[in-house]
Amino acid sequence: MIKPIILENDRVRLSPLTLDNYENLQPVAAEHKLVQYSPSDIESPAALKAYVEIALDQQKQRFSLPFIIYDKQARAFAGCTRYMNINHKNKVLEIGSTWIGKKFQGTGLNAQMKYLLLNYAFNSLGFEKVSFRIDERNLPSRKAVEKLGAILEGILRKNVYLLDGYKRNTCCYGILKNEWENFHNPVKTTKK
Repeated sequence: MIKPIILENDRVRLSPLTLDNYENLQPVAAEHKLVQYSPSDIESPAALKAYVEIALDQQKQRFSLPFIIYDKQARAFAGCTRYMNINHKNKVLEIGSTWIGKKFQGTGLNAQMKYLLLNYAFNSLGFEKVSFRIDERNLPSRKAVEKLGAILEGILRKNVYLLDGYKRNTCCYGILKNEWENFHNPVKTTKK
């Protein structure tokens, strides 16, 4: 079982998302169209609470581990993310349900957060693959995971309805443990 954990570096702290701290996210969640590529409703306080309750229920079932994101540089809560669709038997999980406020986007926060999550999943939890599912139209998110070394494995066509009724195509990306190690810790050899 994955126990609640805190992941942090100089820029970001990821702490367990709980019913005691989720209200810190209400100002961010209320931003209009923040999750335009997601099927989740978080804009109202009631919708945000229901969203968190679902994440915590999935955590009890060992399928999810949600985090609240704190940006140390801005000294503010920025959003949330989670390990999800956790498959302990096959050592595969997904990083998803990630949303951060508009003022935090493009600041490098997301890359720092994803690095912590990937590193912990592979090196501390012993998972062998991490995947991401991203709306085909969300080019910034797709480029961000590609910069981390994720490979596009395929596209699920018209598989998820969004809040506005649009049925999106979902890009499936993945990183294997050895790819992560080679991508982020390259062994340099020189011939003499």
